[in-house]
Amino acid sequence: MSKFLVKSKQTRKGNWLEDKPNVKSRKLNLSCYTLRTFSLKTSTIFYFSIIFILTGLLTSCEKTYLPKPEGYNRIDLPTHSYQSLKEDHPYWFEYSEHAKIRKDSSWIAEPHWIDIYYPEFQANVQLTYKPIKGSQQVFKELTEDAYRLTSKHQIKAYSIDDQILKTPSGKTAIVSELSGEVPSQFQFYVSDSVKHFFRGALYFRTATKNDSLAPVIEYLKEDIVHLLNTLEWKEEKRRMND
Repeated sequence: MSKFLVKSKQTRKGNWLEDKPNVKSRKLNLSCYTLRTFSLKTSTIFYFSIIFILTGLLTSCEKTYLPKPEGYNRIDLPTHSYQSLKEDHPYWFEYSEHAKIRKDSSWIAEPHWIDIYYPEFQANVQLTYKPIKGSQQVFKELTEDAYRLTSKHQIKAYSIDDQILKTPSGKTAIVSELSGEVPSQFQFYVSDSVKHFFRGALYFRTATKNDSLAPVIEYLKEDIVHLLNTLEWKEEKRRMND
């Protein structure tokens, strides 16, 4: 067999069909070549099949272990119900029965500064009051200060929407709604420009994102609007009771 193989190599350049004694050897050699070719093709197909299977497994693993989106707890909101402010202040209003009145404990607090605290939501509506005493300069400064305190949230706020609210008693309230990851989502002030300047701001004592607090924020906004619609100055309330 080795003789045939050697001879076939030597006569490869010629017409091998003319060399009768070598036909069998060349057929044998061709069969070996065919087997080698078949073996190479089989190995190639097997190799690519393994790559395809591994690629599919890796892709399926990536899909299986994708992180799940963050979920938020459901918030059950109580029915709106209100009570009268009993403390002695230059103003009066109705506030939620689900809230408590607390005295402002900050070092800059003044006598008639209070918080409406919602323990269920860890939220505060901070209320401040300033007497104007007929000074237009004081009124201008307080108005500019209220605007500045709202504008300082512009860095994080997506938008600040200012609106004018007319109350049933004829008062004008300037209301600011803030969107985005801001610490205060709702602010307002009311003044008669002569005697009283009343300002408020909603804050949460939690790191929860505002998008998950959206139902609570809307709920508290409704309470604040009710507060504004029932707001009376002390002398007005006295006249109403006489």
